[in-house]
Amino acid sequence: MLIDPSKKILIVGLGLLGGSYAMALKKKGYSVSAIDIKESSINYALEHKLIDKGSVEVDKSLLDEADIIVFALYPHTFLKWIDDYAHLIKKGTILTDVTGVKGGVVSYVQDAIPEGVEFIAAHPMAGREVSSVENSDDSIFKGANFIVVPTEKNTFSAIELCKSLGHELGFKDVSQLPVERHDEMIAFLSQLTHCIAVSLMCANDDPNLEKYTGDSFRDLTRIANINDEMWSELFISNREVLLTQMDKYKSAFDKLYKCIVKGDREEMRSMMRLSSERRRNFDKKL
Repeated sequence: MLIDPSKKILIVGLGLLGGSYAMALKKKGYSVSAIDIKESSINYALEHKLIDKGSVEVDKSLLDEADIIVFALYPHTFLKWIDDYAHLIKKGTILTDVTGVKGGVVSYVQDAIPEGVEFIAAHPMAGREVSSVENSDDSIFKGANFIVVPTEKNTFSAIELCKSLGHELGFKDVSQLPVERHDEMIAFLSQLTHCIAVSLMCANDDPNLEKYTGDSFRDLTRIANINDEMWSELFISNREVLLTQMDKYKSAFDKLYKCIVKGDREEMRSMMRLSSERRRNFDKKL
């Protein structure tokens, strides 16, 4: 199912992802408008032709024009927006999001929106170590994964439209997961990796690390340059699931630690072979 090219898309929140969505969709010829609290963000998007219209207010005319609304907001900001303004959304509008945690978000939004409005959650697995619309770059979607996260309240047509949105944005693979499975996978594949990178950067106080490091350390800690406001909220929002994944990681790390203590080279090599085998699957996908 392709998105009707006449459909008008409204993006609420012009940060890195919101701006990159706008960039990709404008290139495909869609009519794109935006709402953001920062006038500078709206002005930048207009000047660089990322959007056709924009407002720093929740403009009812933009909501009335929109067929699809994409919420590119932090989870707590998204929920507050729904509380304050969902009643203004016209019947027939499809809502989606970019939120990194779905538990506590999806059911809340689906219960709060007016009858005749549908919310189908999504998670673009793409980003950079910078924020703001000025850093918009739709190339971040190339080769990346896009996850659609439906519930029993979603219609087949909305699910297919959301999948089509992922393809239109340029994502390589579009998959589907239920809410609980999504949050479990994200805790391991995204949140845990950020926890490891942050911990590693905080584990050594030598002020000259950058003078001695090689590519392995740089690659492993790329995501340690982190948006603390967003990621701390995501960690807390997915606390129980993330803690479970952190415990699993600690067990694997402790196993390797004990191998080194005991000089158990065979078990160590066994772990390394398993690691290499699993990592090759990622390379095949690329």
